[in-house]
Amino acid sequence: MTHVVVTGSEGFVGRQLVQRLLADGLGGQPIGKLTLLDIGFAAPPADARVQALAGSIADPGLRARAYRDPVDAVFHLASIPGGAAEKDYELGRRINLDATLGLLEDLRGCGAPAPRFVFASTIAVYGEHLPPRVDEATLPNPGLSYGAHKLAGEYLVADATRKGWVQGCSLRLPGVVARPGDGAGMMSAFMSQLFWKLAAGEPITVPVSADGVAWWISVGACVDNLLHAATVDPVRLNPRRSYQMPVLRFSVGELVEALAARHGADRKALVRYAPDPFVERLFAAYPPLATPEAERLGLRHDGDIETLIRRATA
Repeated sequence: MTHVVVTGSEGFVGRQLVQRLLADGLGGQPIGKLTLLDIGFAAPPADARVQALAGSIADPGLRARAYRDPVDAVFHLASIPGGAAEKDYELGRRINLDATLGLLEDLRGCGAPAPRFVFASTIAVYGEHLPPRVDEATLPNPGLSYGAHKLAGEYLVADATRKGWVQGCSLRLPGVVARPGDGAGMMSAFMSQLFWKLAAGEPITVPVSADGVAWWISVGACVDNLLHAATVDPVRLNPRRSYQMPVLRFSVGELVEALAARHGADRKALVRYAPDPFVERLFAAYPPLATPEAERLGLRHDGDIETLIRRATA
């Protein structure tokens, strides 16, 4: 029976991933044990297969408890988001960089086959100074410590794979929607709040212009890709062990139009645009993106904006 570890399991993507693992297993194999790590748990799944460990992933003792039984796969989703990591560099480094290395080092000598290790990286590795077109050869240039630490994590995953500790794969996540709540600590929170505010008929002020263009993916499509990365034949992975997740690209104004078509034309008047140049550069100035390598591997975006809205708010 498969033992899977998920860090950041109480997060937006983590909760969806946990539901899928419990329902469908991993790669056709049922889950025998699912170990969840997060700083705390509101209500962990009432399932005998679940072990919920509360605490910081920077704690070696917590990680040792998670790895006490042989591990088949690790999904490392835990992080301190960009805005919060900028305000508290030490915390961001401890969780986003040091704990990633700890999770990998703890798996040394765990036996063959080495466990799968899927690392949730981010498009923040590209920074704010993007070329007219981004493809899989575009060099990263992080503009935040968050992006720098995530990029370093990608290299650590590739190095641990080279050493045989894990069979790793890093996926660069775009704006995953539609995250509930106010998105505390996340400068990109407006991307999800648009979905919920307009569905509820509530006003919203967004820190970018209507013409601001972002990269988008629903949480459902994101989880599809994470699961695929953990089950694809490792010989098919590139030497970098890193892929940009495919995305849909459209403007904030186009999203508002599509949401208004779904919920009512009056919704457009609820949106006020108050562009913040820094936020616009980081989250709403994205050029076309080409990901043929990722698509050949089997990674996918939502297909179209209507499908994204349906899956994001299901």
